[in-house]
Amino acid sequence: MKQIKVVLFSLLLTVLVLGLVGCNQTDEEPAKETKTEETTEQATNEVEEAGVVNLYTTRHYDTDEELYKKFTEQSGIEVNVISGKDDLVQRLKDEGEATEADVFITADAGNLARLKSDGLTQAVESEVLTTNIPEKLRDDENHWFGLTKRARVIVYSKDRVDPSELSTYEALTEDTWKERVLIRSSENIYNQSLLASFIELNGEEEAKNWAAGIVTNMARTPEGGDTDQIKAVVAGEGDVAISNTYYVGRLLNSTDPEEVKVGEQVGVFFPNQDTNGTHINISGATVVKHAKNVDNAVKFIEFLTSLEAQELFAEGNNEYPVNPDAKISETLTSWGEFKEQDINLTILGDNNTRAIQLFNEVGWK
Repeated sequence: MKQIKVVLFSLLLTVLVLGLVGCNQTDEEPAKETKTEETTEQATNEVEEAGVVNLYTTRHYDTDEELYKKFTEQSGIEVNVISGKDDLVQRLKDEGEATEADVFITADAGNLARLKSDGLTQAVESEVLTTNIPEKLRDDENHWFGLTKRARVIVYSKDRVDPSELSTYEALTEDTWKERVLIRSSENIYNQSLLASFIELNGEEEAKNWAAGIVTNMARTPEGGDTDQIKAVVAGEGDVAISNTYYVGRLLNSTDPEEVKVGEQVGVFFPNQDTNGTHINISGATVVKHAKNVDNAVKFIEFLTSLEAQELFAEGNNEYPVNPDAKISETLTSWGEFKEQDINLTILGDNNTRAIQLFNEVGWK
């Protein structure tokens, strides 16, 4: 009898052990599968939520590429970049509603105004952007926003010009500067915006007189970009040039020793400090009218106006930040503080057509 009880007890114990093992297998396996499904679904949702932003840009700087990578690292949003020049605007027009572009970045408020007037942009509301960017550096209807500032200054030969001889843009039309002034073509948007600012500040007649006076005092027929004007000053073809500041900064910080030498032989003068101030312009961004990823587009532009991005723009490309809280680079600091023209840059677009007409009237090629 005692042996039977032992056998029965052993059988009962075996059954209990097998049951527990079976229960453990049943409980654990489904739980593991559920966890895997949830993790996969969560990862998929995160990718879908992050998504992409498709950028068309006329800028070609390593600094910009670095910023795009930082944005992706912080947001998970992938930045797809298509770069070009004037052909990008036509491409955007041709693509119409089918475009993949979400953000368009380009230089000069005049160009941004053209995008808006051509119906290629849309207004966006962002407290971050209105906080980070002063009112005069963004469209009055929130169609475009400044990202960086450039000052259009007088660049002079340190060997042949004493900065005490310099004062205003207008003074460059005086006889003392005859055949000494270098400047780009009237087809250049930077010059068009410069004249557009004079129309706003001084009136059409004075703006036209200034353009005519510069034509008289040109050292040569306009050719090349701002860098070419600076190099022509160093080569002795003229004594002063009108150029955007970041071109000088780029020469000074070049990896090419010959370009550094060019940059070191010229000085930067901020004109009109006792009158209307030095002309400034921007590079800026707009959300494309038919953007498919509007929320991501706004997040992207907001990031580009953050302190981190603004200071990298300044350090990496020698551009002034639009965000007033951002620090500027050592090169920019070395040139000192200056008074800016106090106008809303939407005016540059409004006056663009008239500026072009005035250039044609005075024979500025």
